[in-house]
Amino acid sequence: MVVLLRIQRNKELEKQLQAQFPNVNFIYIKDKDEIIKYIPDAEVFVTYGEDLTEDVVFEAQKLKWIMVMSAGVEKLPFQLLKERNILVTNVRGIHQIPMAEFVFGYILQYAKKLDVFLKQQSEKVWNKKVPIQEIYGKTLLVVGAGAIGSQISQYGRVFGMKTIGINRSGNKNEAFDETYSKERLNDVLPIADYIVSVLPNTTDTQYIFTKEQFKLMKKEAVFINVGRGNAVKENDLLEALKKDELAHAFLDVFEKEPLPEDHPLWTSEKVTITPHLSALTNMYLPRAYEIFTKNLRIYVNNKKNFINVIDLDRGY
Repeated sequence: MVVLLRIQRNKELEKQLQAQFPNVNFIYIKDKDEIIKYIPDAEVFVTYGEDLTEDVVFEAQKLKWIMVMSAGVEKLPFQLLKERNILVTNVRGIHQIPMAEFVFGYILQYAKKLDVFLKQQSEKVWNKKVPIQEIYGKTLLVVGAGAIGSQISQYGRVFGMKTIGINRSGNKNEAFDETYSKERLNDVLPIADYIVSVLPNTTDTQYIFTKEQFKLMKKEAVFINVGRGNAVKENDLLEALKKDELAHAFLDVFEKEPLPEDHPLWTSEKVTITPHLSALTNMYLPRAYEIFTKNLRIYVNNKKNFINVIDLDRGY
């Protein structure tokens, strides 16, 4: 069996993988141009997803399973994969710890004004009148109550926050104090102090946050987006910030990336920008390999209980 991999290389992890599956032919490639050369013989393709075009799938006549070593799968040719009945799995959940830590880096920076003190230090200013807040007792609203959102909520509880989750069904999630369906978002926005979006990029999540939602937020509210940029209508967010309809926005993802140099978000004093890196961690590859290894064992043993199967109709 041929497994074709186009991912970051790690000799130690590759050695461990080969030792566990001595009869599998693992082929590692670097360049995108090499895919067409090797994909006709591959039964399994391990990828980050962005290089899997319809042309590649047409050439992959033996392909039965695609292991996406990231959480985002929005660029896959879903219809064709569905027609070919190709299994798709990803590493959903792998980002929950680094992203939850990143969100609380934002929250603590805002509440404790750490950026202000850094600036004061650079200017050699001793000013103790900076208004510092507590996050204890504040309400944390997480839109996207999956693995990442649940981890964010658990950290919120450690800090004594009230946590509310939004998911598709509204079904109870034990990680949250309260859980509501997407249709109830507007009902709970007015009580939230921190609103965090961890929504994936799907047709259902397009522009969940527009001027209507920003008007419902507290003037003191902080909006955080570490999910996908398509959830937010950026011009509406900028307008809401200018009108003081909310206090600040922390954005790690954008409608267009990299964010264009002339975009007004760069110069807004009420916006903090990071370059889509909240999920980065030195533990990324070991955790991704762990999920892949478990699924590969299931696959070679002809089992069906795969981890993180993608619903090709829903796109996640």
